[in-house]
Amino acid sequence: QVQFVESGGGLVQPGGSLRLSCAASGIIFGRYAMGWYRQVPGNQRELVAVIRSDGTTTYADSVKGRFTISSDNAKNTVYLQMISLKPEDTAVYFCNGAYVRSAWGLGTQVTVSS
Repeated sequence: QVQFVESGGGLVQPGGSLRLSCAASGIIFGRYAMGWYRQVPGNQRELVAVIRSDGTTTYADSVKGRFTISSDNAKNTVYLQMISLKPEDTAVYFCNGAYVRSAWGLGTQVTVSS
């Protein structure tokens, strides 16, 4: 059974930084493209960053240049480094497969506010 556990969210001021982590179990990490998603209540979940098995990455235009996705295959963990955070980045952040998705974790809340 595939499980994702996200952590690292919190309250941060505009311009601040956070590093999210996602620990995965039940999959052979590194074989699958992984993604970070975010969701604001009332809106659809948005894919913001992807890392593929070959290490290449893709970002949504809204986060390009500010967010960096990375992974540690030995730890079965994917990270999202976020800098220059904006109030519009406020959301619950989730990780999952980028193209083949499993059950969603609980996510981690990121709130950007002064």
